[in-house]
Amino acid sequence: MSAARRPARRFDEARAVELFLRAFAAPKASGVELGIGDDAAVLAPPREKLVWTVDASVEGTHFERAWLSLEDVGFRAFQAAASDLAAMGARPLAALSALTLPRDFSAAELARLTAGQAEAARDCRCPIVGGNVARGRELTVTTTVLGAAQRPLTRAGARPGDEVWVVGDVGLAAAGLELLRRGRRRSRASAPAEAVAAWRRPRALLERGRALDGHAHAAIDVSDGLGLDASRLASASGCRVVLEETALARVLVRSLVKLAPGLGRSALDFALRGGEDYALIVTGRAALRPRWARRVGRCERGDGGFLERPDGSRRPLGDGFDHFAA
Repeated sequence: MSAARRPARRFDEARAVELFLRAFAAPKASGVELGIGDDAAVLAPPREKLVWTVDASVEGTHFERAWLSLEDVGFRAFQAAASDLAAMGARPLAALSALTLPRDFSAAELARLTAGQAEAARDCRCPIVGGNVARGRELTVTTTVLGAAQRPLTRAGARPGDEVWVVGDVGLAAAGLELLRRGRRRSRASAPAEAVAAWRRPRALLERGRALDGHAHAAIDVSDGLGLDASRLASASGCRVVLEETALARVLVRSLVKLAPGLGRSALDFALRGGEDYALIVTGRAALRPRWARRVGRCERGDGGFLERPDGSRRPLGDGFDHFAA
């Protein structure tokens, strides 16, 4: 019998906890009085405001195991949750991980999954201090992240007269996902490899998010497509967000521009409707724009999100990824 078909070695909850303790053990972090291993973690509350978020990554909805390694599953699930802190300008303090594991999931597979989570936690400087494990029909990784900020950014602060900025790259992860859906997992060419890596291994822009303090009025991370998330920001702020096609085209990475025609879509469409880039959409005054933030539009009086074409005509930004329609 091949290794792929050999029945998985079963393990119990005690073995799972042992794996957690080994994977997530870390030197004592600032603000963590008691980490993983007890009934609950104990944190010393900071003087800043607390910022909490939770994100679930569900097999069959957010990923297929044929597309990425278990290390990738753990890594990207953690970074997706941490990205919410980046959008609010918060520094991470600690995280909790809740796993739902299929009945045929082995101890070796759990070790690989938690290795990816632990790598992402180190990358974000955010220790995993506890969690939960249960059996279920599909693999699910639910990550709760706690952060802190003096002045958290929200979606509701955009004002008419603000510029709209993009921090990070948009559209490339969606192109990588499309390549994986078509069965193109490996390529020697740089553009496909960069796109697949962008989807498999996203990184929360935590340092950039914190550096927006004093520069930005509002922010949101790009998880469901630039168009949909810009419209969400517009709705929360009570203003109109206008993305300028010409300006947006200038900030799209060369890899995306090169790949898009072969995938039957424009690079602009990938950026507007793709999602899972975990870039940031930010608004603020032109005079305060950081050098690493790129202008792609503006805020006006009114409501809704629109794309402005080079001839001045506009169309609604449209939809993006919908978790309940997937």
